[in-house]
Amino acid sequence: MKISVLKETKPFERRVALTPSLVKSLVKSGYSCTVEAGAGELSYFSDASYQEAGAQIAGNVAETLAAADVVLKVNAPTLEEVAAMREGIVLISYLYAYTIPEVLEQLNEKRISAFSMDAVPRISRAQKMDALSSQANLAGYKAVLLGANALGKIFPLMMTAAGTITPSRVLVFGAGVAGLQAIATAKRLGAVVEATDVRAETKEQVESLGGRFLTVEGAEGVKVEGGYAKEVSADYLQKQQELVKQRIKEADIAITTALVIGKKAPVLITEEMVRMMKPGSVIVDMAVESGGNCALSVFGETVVAHGVTIIGEPNLPSLLPINASELYAKNISTLLLHLATAEGFKWELEEEVTKGSLITHQGALVHGFTKEILAKVKA
Repeated sequence: MKISVLKETKPFERRVALTPSLVKSLVKSGYSCTVEAGAGELSYFSDASYQEAGAQIAGNVAETLAAADVVLKVNAPTLEEVAAMREGIVLISYLYAYTIPEVLEQLNEKRISAFSMDAVPRISRAQKMDALSSQANLAGYKAVLLGANALGKIFPLMMTAAGTITPSRVLVFGAGVAGLQAIATAKRLGAVVEATDVRAETKEQVESLGGRFLTVEGAEGVKVEGGYAKEVSADYLQKQQELVKQRIKEADIAITTALVIGKKAPVLITEEMVRMMKPGSVIVDMAVESGGNCALSVFGETVVAHGVTIIGEPNLPSLLPINASELYAKNISTLLLHLATAEGFKWELEEEVTKGSLITHQGALVHGFTKEILAKVKA
């Protein structure tokens, strides 16, 4: 089977789908690999390192895709990239398929079978394929470092001859993978950490990391699907905001991670709440790519409003491109080896991982959740 790896073109992206070490492993397993020239450059993997691992280097997209049986990417392909693909091949990448109906249409026209890394079921036997978790883990860590760098004070308690410095206070919104890593990182740096989440079951995890969980009345009724909040009532959001208003006045850094799958990210920090924060405090909005959890966040920019620095840096894992690429490459190669052998794909369509991650196949949209979301959008 011939694998092709394209250079990522999305703004703010520095990752690559396969690293030289994983290329070497796949070649040893009987696959052949072609990598577009410069694909690993921003992740600090040279073309020479890919060649040493056994890959062929192609000069452009057309050459890279010419004989591909399967294309591996980080981000969803552009319409131009799909146009350059051969009919009937396989694509594996992040898709967030419900956001790109025009790309899905073109994939179906070319009968390309597309697997989405963001749709891999979050089950025990698929943990090594879970790119969402591996990347969110890095993002949570980096968010704390960005916040600390922008803050005009240190995190830990420090007792000096000149006096005692009190520890910084960090407030984390959302206790998923990213939020938990943010809590752990801030705590390791010496901060006092509080966290809130719509899922009451995360309380134990937050407290195990040394954080204080802010309990909101009514959290037991929140619906959760695939690790994400599926539905949150207006009444709950109101109660959550009232609680957060009390705590955000004391926070030096607020880190927001809240996402609702298939919908715009909820606004958790209003302009009124930004005004309440101490001068010099910092907000790191990790949901800025999905609309933002802070009303004043600006995609791709760091702004100052009412004396508060608001960081809207997208794609935080890409700021750690070496580790992010290594982890993603392991995730995507593990999925590939689950779905196929060096001779071809198994096409076990009712197998749980296959069924959960296969979006388009043989000219049709086959993914139930994506169908459901797109139908609601059309309606």
